[in-house]
Amino acid sequence: MRVLVVTELYPNQISPTFAIYNGIQFAALSRLCEVDVRATVPWFPGARRFKDRSAAGQFADLPAEEEVRGVRVRHPRFLIIPKIGQPLSPLLYAASLWPQVRSLRGQVDVVLGCWAFPDGLAAILLARLLGAAAAVKVHGSDLNVLPQDPKLRPLIRWGLPHVDRLIAVSRPLGERAVELGVPRDRVRVVANGLDRELFHPRDRAQARAQLGLPADGKLLLYIGRLDRAKGVNDLAEAFTRLAPAHPDLRLAIVGGGPEQAACQTLAAAHPGRVFATGALPMPQLPDWIAACDILTLPSWNEGTPNVLLEALASGRRVVATRVGGIPDVVSDPKLGELVAARDVPALAEALARAAATPYDPQEMTVAAPHSWPESAARLHDVLAEAVAHRRQRRGAAA
Repeated sequence: MRVLVVTELYPNQISPTFAIYNGIQFAALSRLCEVDVRATVPWFPGARRFKDRSAAGQFADLPAEEEVRGVRVRHPRFLIIPKIGQPLSPLLYAASLWPQVRSLRGQVDVVLGCWAFPDGLAAILLARLLGAAAAVKVHGSDLNVLPQDPKLRPLIRWGLPHVDRLIAVSRPLGERAVELGVPRDRVRVVANGLDRELFHPRDRAQARAQLGLPADGKLLLYIGRLDRAKGVNDLAEAFTRLAPAHPDLRLAIVGGGPEQAACQTLAAAHPGRVFATGALPMPQLPDWIAACDILTLPSWNEGTPNVLLEALASGRRVVATRVGGIPDVVSDPKLGELVAARDVPALAEALARAAATPYDPQEMTVAAPHSWPESAARLHDVLAEAVAHRRQRRGAAA
């Protein structure tokens, strides 16, 4: 089976941790079938001048091709029209890629778009042109947030039902796809995997010593993109509320993004109590998770966030928001506390309670998922279903 992957969400040499879950999963998938990755880059004339304000600018200097985790990855550019052209983006996306992939007609079994819009709809268009099956993998806000836009909702509701298989990373996200018109019998849940060689219980004191962190007190940890919608500003406000009454409480913020300056300001206001590390490579994350007492993810919307799975596999309790697939992960009060998104007082109270509550690290690990090879094997099976479905429909139409 030959799979053509079309997605903006892929790690690269400029941002090696960007959408790293796709890089890991598709590397594992490439050991089961032939995988052709087109990690696209939005482009418009003069994009380089906007390096700090758009993905088009940030990734403007990416090479046309590179190798990521042993997989050949190409970076075709696709035309966008900033501000006003979003409804046209699936068509522009497909049209921009067509000259590069049309020679694959008859050679590709399935086109897999990762992210519903514009990637997924463009993948559906390209699949029809190539005579291949169409599959779309959805992750979270692409179904929970984008369809709320009245300009995009009709396009998503029109396009997604044409998939041969819709792949959701969580059960609630799969239900959301059905609500948007995707036939239920075409929806499959394929949970993300986990690198169990990296993420397993480790000694907290030893991890703190390695990182140069204080041995005493309680440490809260955030790992992820520093973005308002990830709740990192809510977390900063919650910690500011807690700090005076809880002098033994500390906070580490690991990641990069548009709110990085705000996080550094918070660290400067609480010297020795708040640590803002910036983005770190994956192999360094297990030590930070091991060093913490509670991992927190106060996102406004999510699919099934890998960082929560990694924390549980590492034997650490969590505090997160009750959104997307998170309740499926934190399904038992022993694993952590859930609060409403954007509720700073509730977040602060939950963090204080969780930090003061002892727990058994081994009890956390029971909620950890399968390995990445097992996740990739499940994805392979669903893509094979998509190919069979396409052939069946073709035979019925003949």
